[in-house]
Amino acid sequence: MFKGRLGLESARIPHSDRHGLLWLGRGNLTVDSGTLRFLTRGYGDLTGGDYAIPYQMVSCIVLEPGTTVSHDAFRILARHGTGLVVTGEGGVRYYASMPHGPDTSARARRHVRIWSDPEQRINRSLALYRLRFDEETDVRDLQALRGLEGMRSRAAYQLVAKQYQVAWRGRRYDRSNPESADIANQAINHAATAVQAAAMVAVAVTGSVAQLGFIHEDSGRAFALDVADIFRDSVVLPTAFQATRTILDRKEGPVERVVRRLAGKTMRKDQVVLKMIDHIKELLDGDDDSSHS
Repeated sequence: MFKGRLGLESARIPHSDRHGLLWLGRGNLTVDSGTLRFLTRGYGDLTGGDYAIPYQMVSCIVLEPGTTVSHDAFRILARHGTGLVVTGEGGVRYYASMPHGPDTSARARRHVRIWSDPEQRINRSLALYRLRFDEETDVRDLQALRGLEGMRSRAAYQLVAKQYQVAWRGRRYDRSNPESADIANQAINHAATAVQAAAMVAVAVTGSVAQLGFIHEDSGRAFALDVADIFRDSVVLPTAFQATRTILDRKEGPVERVVRRLAGKTMRKDQVVLKMIDHIKELLDGDDDSSHS
């Protein structure tokens, strides 16, 4: 971003030649004399001011809370193929997006081909397992792989709970009454929701197909759930149990707010969305004949 007037050529720049994401919050996104501008009092690391946004040089703009957008801004972004995603603070909620992503449907079509080929699907499922646990397995049956993940997850719960000195009695979740669970289980639910939202941002930006998961199947966000699970042990559980410890020690609340703020801070610091984008490209853009794609 640049303060003042920014001259941009009218030619459309391919996404492959653009930079990644631009996060904006607490301000107004408008168009003035053909220039996309963002007027803000300051937000995070961005000092207050009137900024010209190089919309042709970024793949996607992520709008966080406190932001308003003019109709003309939508028009100019859509015309130049620049994505717009609306999220909660730090990307902890996924609200909406406008058409964007790569210039072609190549990645989406490749995603469909891989998903519809049983051999390639299990290869990608194994790749997801390796990304999450950093280990190999000889299991090549999807149900068996899910069972193996479940065992590893139960061990991870106990390990992280012990690290943060939180009493852990197992994973319990009543969908009809989620607040009936203990603080740790509630925190896990909220942390998982935050990371899944970040995964939806990554799926939208890469132009992959949210419904076509390799391990998850039924959800309309199945692929996003696959990607989010990569970060379950490294982000979801530490965030949830750290928040639980904070709530128990300081009597803070409600649980959802404490977890959401900590998750947003963690994901921005660790650049989780950018890592998710890289993982998606690795999964979908690799060699179909390789089990390590």
